[in-house]
Amino acid sequence: MFVLELTYTAPLDAVDALLADHVAWLEEQYDQGIFLASGRKNPRDGGVIIAVAADRARIEEVIAGDPFTVGGVCAYRVVEFAATKAVPELARYRQPSA
Repeated sequence: MFVLELTYTAPLDAVDALLADHVAWLEEQYDQGIFLASGRKNPRDGGVIIAVAADRARIEEVIAGDPFTVGGVCAYRVVEFAATKAVPELARYRQPSA
C-alpha cells in the first residue's frame, strides 16, 4: 500500500488550470482499482492519495501520467507501507506482519 503526498510547486492558479484534467485522471485510477482515497491537504498546498499496486515501479508509472506531474505543478512523495491492520472495508489489502 502507498501514501502519495502531493505538494504544489506552482501558484494555485496554475494548479487550478489543470484541475479538471487531474480529476479525470484520478477517476481513471479509481476505475482501475489503484486509488482507494484522495483529497486536498488543509491548508491547500497539495493533496494525499491512498493507493495500491503490485510495486513501487507501478506507482511511479501512474504518477508520471498525472496532469499535475506533466504540467510541472506538483511534486510527489511516495511512502510504501505494509498495512497490517485495517478496517473491514480494507481487509483485502492487509499484509501479514513479519
